[in-house]
Amino acid sequence: MDHRHVLRAMSGLFIVLFMAMISSTIVSVALPQIIGSLNGTQSQYTWVVTATLLTSTASTPIWGKLADLFSKKLLLQVGILIFTLSSLACGFAQNTGQLIGFRAVQGLGLGALQVLVQVIIAAMVTPKERGRYNGYLGGVMAVATVGGPLLGGAITDVSWLGWRWCFFIGVPFTLLALVLLSRTLRLDEVRRPDVKVDYLGASLIAVSVSLLLLWVTFVNNEFAWVSWQTGALLGSSVLLGIVAVWVEVRVREPIVPVHVVRRRDPALAIVASASVGMAMFGGAVFLGQYFQTGRGYSPTEAGLLTIPLMLGVLISAAVAGRLVSRTGKVKPYIVGGVVVLAVGFAALSTIDHTTSLVFVGIGMFLVGVGVGASMQNLLLVVQNTVSLHEVGAASGAITFFRSLGGTIGVSVLGAVLANQVSTKIAQGLSAAGIDPSGGDADASTLNVAAMPGPVQEIVRGAYGDATGHIFLISAAIAVVGLVATLFLSATRLRDSLDLEPAAEPDEPAAEPSFAKS
Repeated sequence: MDHRHVLRAMSGLFIVLFMAMISSTIVSVALPQIIGSLNGTQSQYTWVVTATLLTSTASTPIWGKLADLFSKKLLLQVGILIFTLSSLACGFAQNTGQLIGFRAVQGLGLGALQVLVQVIIAAMVTPKERGRYNGYLGGVMAVATVGGPLLGGAITDVSWLGWRWCFFIGVPFTLLALVLLSRTLRLDEVRRPDVKVDYLGASLIAVSVSLLLLWVTFVNNEFAWVSWQTGALLGSSVLLGIVAVWVEVRVREPIVPVHVVRRRDPALAIVASASVGMAMFGGAVFLGQYFQTGRGYSPTEAGLLTIPLMLGVLISAAVAGRLVSRTGKVKPYIVGGVVVLAVGFAALSTIDHTTSLVFVGIGMFLVGVGVGASMQNLLLVVQNTVSLHEVGAASGAITFFRSLGGTIGVSVLGAVLANQVSTKIAQGLSAAGIDPSGGDADASTLNVAAMPGPVQEIVRGAYGDATGHIFLISAAIAVVGLVATLFLSATRLRDSLDLEPAAEPDEPAAEPSFAKS
């Protein structure tokens, strides 16, 4: 496809990816009202989030592999339909049980759209040219991640819309994208009559990941870190994971291409991508809470205050993407991005409930620049090392590990934040001469506005001061990603859509499609 036709198809792909990404963040601010209106419980509150997370993360590598075996365009259309119909169903849910079930189905569509968009882009343009388009892609993902809570808060605050429109709002856009892609997307599909789907490996991976995510979600809340539940969930997950690896090594068409993942550059890119995933998800989640609970701003105001993070991602993703396409080099921009990411988190690790918003904004901007310059380019590293018939599975694998890393990071950082907040509130109440067990001093709820004035100040100060600790941990995680990126090979992105076939033994070797810089 030439540049004009690529841009036409890209418009539909960007709409699809934006609505898929925003579906995960737009309900975050509205969830208290959603659960309240449906008379749900706290455990059901958690499951509304967990259901989508489980199915989307577990299904991502499966959708990626199916893209290598079947029509990419058809699979994307199926994913759009699943996502659209389940979004409608979520909006019409009459109780929390229905909502949780529909959100699980929505997660299947979300997993499909997240990986298939990137696989289709890889099938349209060469790795070198892909840098420019991936810059736009990273910007779309950043706007959805950071702008989702802002949009969700605005929709929920409008009386004539209400929380159900958090699910309805994406339906017309996904249907528009479906029509656009049906008319503009043209891919050369290779028919493979000998296709065999690895159902056993897919099932083992899905169950193993689901058990791990269940443990990550509920540990330190529903049960202790050291408990029989931890042993059962974590032990079963590890055991099934080992069996899954054994199966994947032996089948002809593995869901996760082990021979690709264990290569040096893909393995390092996966480690770094998991680190960036923790930054992307954790930063948006806890910054929003910092502004609302720690500083007392409304959901809409908190969304506006996170604009520097979004701007950083947008600018750096676009600039780094164009420079990658112009030079063919990707490592310098990844390394530079992760360095800036670590510096940004180090700056945010010093904040408390009185820190200047200008300083917080500068720290967020640096984090955004780091995410934008590294996130999509790490995917390019993996795609550049595999042939076109494996690009789906390889893309699915790195997207899977990035989502998994982000999920684990959010859970761990959340546990640290909860522990720090609990300690600081207890210390603050004791110092103020307030009995922590008294009825007026219940600081376990997040309804800070309903607390007495002195208690309210103590709770806000505790959240504001504790947030810096989790960003210090984020900075350390970013350093791990930096070490991984430093060992990446300094290769040029290839100009060809596919890897060139290997030369026959009795023929001279062909000119390599990419060379060392």
